Amino acid sequence: METPNIAFEYYSENHELTDALKAKVEQRIYKLAKKNRDITGVSVAVQQAERSQTPHAYRVRVVVYHRPENIAAVEVAPSVQEALLSALDSIERQVREHRRKLREQWKRS
Repeated sequence: METPNIAFEYYSENHELTDALKAKVEQRIYKLAKKNRDITGVSVAVQQAERSQTPHAYRVRVVVYHRPENIAAVEVAPSVQEALLSALDSIERQVREHRRKLREQWKRS
């Protein structure tokens, strides 16, 4: 099966995402989208958390444009990489759970 056409969008405030982190995001999303056509795009936003609450923390928001509903995850961690990987773990879990629910609609009463 061919690789799905997925649009990736990155936003970073005061911190640039490295090419290695972008490649990691794309690799994990393509793996998640393999054999499915329900993911059409991904948005990744990185912000430094408020200094008064957490002086050295980053907030990462990942939104997957997924049919029929979009899925989002927000994580805060001391490094961009930790927050990003944690958000991707959450996204993967949510997408798989959503697909399982769609497959098993017959179980609903």
